[in-house]
Amino acid sequence: MDTNSTKETNKKTEEKPERSLNEQRIRETTLIYYSRPDVRKAIFDFSKNRECVPRYFEGFGKRPDSFQYETDIIEFVKRGATSFHCSEELWSDPLEISTEFSKQDFDNLRIGWDLLLDVDSPYFEYSRIYAQLLIDALEFYGIKNLGIKFSGSKGLHIIVPWKAFPKEIYGQKTKDMFPEWPRIICQYLSELLNKKFAEKIMQETDLSEIAKLTGKERKNLVVNECKICGRPAEIRYLVTWFCRYCKNEVVMQEKTKRIPKCPDCRKEMVEKSRKEMLYCVFCAINSFKNPELFQKERVKSEEFTVADLILVSPRHLFRMPYSLHEKTSLSSVVIDKIELKNFEIKDAKPFKINIKNYYPTAKEEEAKNLLLSALDWKEQKDKELNQNKKEYEKISGVSEQQKSFENKELKKIVIPNPTENIIPPCINLILKGIKDDGRKRALFILINFFKSLGVSEADLEKRIDEWNQRNYSPLKKGYIQSQLIWYRKNQVLMPPNCNKSHYKDLNVCKPDELCRLIKNPVNYAVKKYFKNMK
Repeated sequence: MDTNSTKETNKKTEEKPERSLNEQRIRETTLIYYSRPDVRKAIFDFSKNRECVPRYFEGFGKRPDSFQYETDIIEFVKRGATSFHCSEELWSDPLEISTEFSKQDFDNLRIGWDLLLDVDSPYFEYSRIYAQLLIDALEFYGIKNLGIKFSGSKGLHIIVPWKAFPKEIYGQKTKDMFPEWPRIICQYLSELLNKKFAEKIMQETDLSEIAKLTGKERKNLVVNECKICGRPAEIRYLVTWFCRYCKNEVVMQEKTKRIPKCPDCRKEMVEKSRKEMLYCVFCAINSFKNPELFQKERVKSEEFTVADLILVSPRHLFRMPYSLHEKTSLSSVVIDKIELKNFEIKDAKPFKINIKNYYPTAKEEEAKNLLLSALDWKEQKDKELNQNKKEYEKISGVSEQQKSFENKELKKIVIPNPTENIIPPCINLILKGIKDDGRKRALFILINFFKSLGVSEADLEKRIDEWNQRNYSPLKKGYIQSQLIWYRKNQVLMPPNCNKSHYKDLNVCKPDELCRLIKNPVNYAVKKYFKNMK
């Protein structure tokens, strides 16, 4: 009997995994904490017209759900609930929500939405600074009634009540413009504050200290951006090489540490000078030729915190005021504006908190100016984006409409066995073998060219192998195979346009009469193919 009893005990122990320290800590707190009448009342009062869902440490409860009575909260806790989360959207009846709903159904059930700004950072001090800038910006637009609460970890939640927004703008019902309009407001505020926040950080913190805190190198905190696409630009070097024997000079972009050879005598060249430049991989432009298309910022403020747009999404939930946080066991406590500067994380210990109202009574339409400014900003931003696209099209030599048309046409045309007479001069010259640096670039061009024409995998592999044998130094077969496998799994791309530097750098740009009429080597092959067919 003793042996069997021991086995049963061991079996039960194996079936029930040990709780983590975080889980043990919060479960020791929940029942006592949520038994406080003032805590339950604060949570219940905020839950009106909201979808409210309990979290059982690691997972959420069923949806939709809501509180019918204040005692529902303690019943959820007895079943294992550790925290409570609710929606930004306000509903006439949250329990009627269905995953089968169309947008129209959601709009009919929704009676409004609150603007919730989630300020989050790995460092609470940065969250506090950003939140203060955010509050100042909201007050500048006339919003005096807003709520502030601690997230329970390292962030802050700022809420602007639904009553503060106009019920209709530009003939559209504001309640139906979720999540579009609150998302635009968040983007607008981020654009407005990110540079101010970076300046504020730089005033109060040394760059080396920021680098230490964030785990970034100093150079990674200095950001260079492409004005066309807004992506970070790379630092590259334009090197001038000199041949002591032939007196030749070659200017080329440095990509490897390999010393190039003179194209005439084939002897190693000497570096004469180098210039630093910015290069955008996406737009294929550099600051040497287009300096006006790049901008430099000292600090990328997104390293620290932003107004989080993730929360602005349909049916997304956020932690309710005075709910506990699973990782810290701290309360999501409400903070007055005047207390924010001196608030410390230890002030959120669950048994030391005082209850305050998180949801103030807003004045009618006090957030109207903010909403109008954000919508005007979005309209201007879209205009700038269209202008940047036109600028990009001018530089690249091909429009998005042309690309779309070309891709559609190419899907209809398959030339499985393109012969030498329809292949453009640049591709024919590449196929004769690369006599100097640029084999990988040439491989990129060849794969995209032949795959765009619908050449079979076997024929493509054969052509590439034959080409590789003609190179001054063949590429490793393993590298070629890895490239072919990658392109086999991914979408077919067009080779670079004819006005790109790829062909001139490889010294294969020898245009004929037809070349001057087309923008891409694939178009050349297609036109020649149809001409031969006729």
